Parts: sequence; C-alpha cells; structure tokens
Amino acid sequence: MSERTAGRSGVSTDAFETVAEDTLTTRERYQRWFDRGVLAPARIVWDDRRARVGVVIVAFYALLGTVGPLVVAEPRVNQGPRLLGAFQSLANPLGTDNLGRDVLSQLVHATPNMLIMIVAGGLFTTVVATVVGTVSGYVGGRVDRVLSGISDIVMTIPGLPLVVILAAAFSPENPVVLGVLLTINAWAGLARSIRSQVLSIRRASYVEASSAIGLSTPTIIRRDVLPNVMPYVMINFVNASRNVIFASVGLYFIGVLPYSGPVNWGVMIQLAYSNGGALLSLAAAHWLLAPLFTIVLLSFGLIMLSQGTDRMFNPRVRARHASSTKETDEIVTDGGER
Repeated sequence: MSERTAGRSGVSTDAFETVAEDTLTTRERYQRWFDRGVLAPARIVWDDRRARVGVVIVAFYALLGTVGPLVVAEPRVNQGPRLLGAFQSLANPLGTDNLGRDVLSQLVHATPNMLIMIVAGGLFTTVVATVVGTVSGYVGGRVDRVLSGISDIVMTIPGLPLVVILAAAFSPENPVVLGVLLTINAWAGLARSIRSQVLSIRRASYVEASSAIGLSTPTIIRRDVLPNVMPYVMINFVNASRNVIFASVGLYFIGVLPYSGPVNWGVMIQLAYSNGGALLSLAAAHWLLAPLFTIVLLSFGLIMLSQGTDRMFNPRVRARHASSTKETDEIVTDGGER
C-alpha cells in the first residue's frame, strides 16, 4: 500500500504524485509567457550599463530610420549655400555638399535602406548558421556529413570576389537582396563553430535526460541546446551586421553596388572624396566626417548591445528577473510548501 496525503483542496493523492492546486487560465499563461519571455530579458538588458547604452543608440537609429524621413525633407540641390560648414546654420545643422544639398537630409534618408540591409544580412547569416550548426551537431550521422560538406564547400569560396561578381551580374537595388548578397557565404564559418559547441552540449546530462523521457529532437534543440549557444549567436549576429555595414559602404564607395541617387552613406563618402576633395580641403571635411561618424556610432551601439545580452538567454537569470517567479516565491514563503 502506498502512503496517501491530502492537499489543501481536500483531494487525496499519491505521495509520489504532484498535483497542481491552481489552474492557470489562457490569459494567465500568456501573461506569464510575456513576463518571462519579453519583460524579463528587457530587465536584464536594461540592468547592464553597456547594454543600456547600446539600446539607446540602436533605438535612436531605429527612430531615425522610421520617423526621420517623415520629418526631415528629402535632399535636393540648392537647399543651402554650397559647402556650408557644420553647425553654422540652423537650417543646415550639418552643412551642405558641393551642390548645396543638406548633409543631415542625406544621412536621414539613407538610414532606412541601410537598416533594412543590415538586419537582412545579419538575420540571414545567423539563422542559416544556427539551423545548420545545431541540426548537424545534434543529429549527427549522414545529416552531419552532408551539412558539414556543404559548409566546407561554401567556406572555400572567396567572399569578396563572389559578392562583386553577383552584384555585377544581377545589379540588385532591393536592400533585403543586397543584405543577403553581402553575407552570401558568411554563414558557413559560424555554422561550423556552432556545430562544435553543440557536439559538447548534446552529451550533457540534462540533454540526455530530455532524450530519455522521449522529448522530440526539435524540442530538445529549442529548450536545451539553443539557450546555451544563443549568447555566441547573438555576438555573431552583431558581427555579421557590422560586416554588412562596412562591406556595403566600401562597395558603394568603389562603385560596385548599384544605387539610384546619391542618398547612401558610402556614396556620400565617395562624393566627398572625389568631388569635394575632403582629404585635401577643410571646407568639405564635414561632408566626409558626417557619414563616417554615423557608421562608427551605429557599430559602437551594436557592440555595446551584444556585450550586455549574454545573460539574457540564461534561464536562471531570466527566472530571477521575472515577476511571475517572484510572486510564486512569495506565495511559497508565506504559505509554506505548496
């Protein structure tokens, strides 16, 4: 005979059984998921000073790319005096170029396409690399050999010549296509690195326990494997995004990537160098320094954001920052063992 115990509700249960005394409604489940999946990571990021700086900078650029073009007029010829210096006029706070176009207007209207390109390239690299690396490392066998072979082949292709050839052949102007094009083979090296980490993670006791109780492979990868590699993935997402920035600006500067109109950070640098003589004349220095500072500040913000998000994917840290977890602890403390 097994020992019987009585719960608060008066229902007798086996001593080795766990019976929930409270039933969560659908709304409460969604509230708990939102608290632990959204609010808790936000609190973790905001508590880190570096991540807070990164969030502010990235949010500024997001606002600049969405609201900015609606507020700032489009750049056009003769918006002000030619080669007006920075901070000399409220109408043109960052000065003008050799045709009288406002430099601030050019920066603002170049931001939306640049942000789309950056996000597209970063997501393409990290998503493909994460899927290939985790599946290859955890499943193993023939799947691992096939995916590893594909990754090795892609890694042997020189990246810059491939991008130049594809850009010249297709002349894409869509920022999403350009973002993917600039990172067309950047995912392979990251996939190999993630595979190496997954090979060690899949031998951990908690992963073997999940497999022993019959959880499916996608569930184990999502719950047990991905949280351990996500800090590394997040850092590489930032690196991929920064590489998109530098690659696009560099290729626009040398005239490889197609563009319509001069509204682009790389094109602004090229025009300031070739038409304004910014390297030889201080009169056009603001025209060159403005896009350079814009690029450096965005890159700095992404780095600060990535350095503070490594704790965000730790389940224990998220639980400590979740309000629902604190409420549960208070109930247990006040009412004894549930």
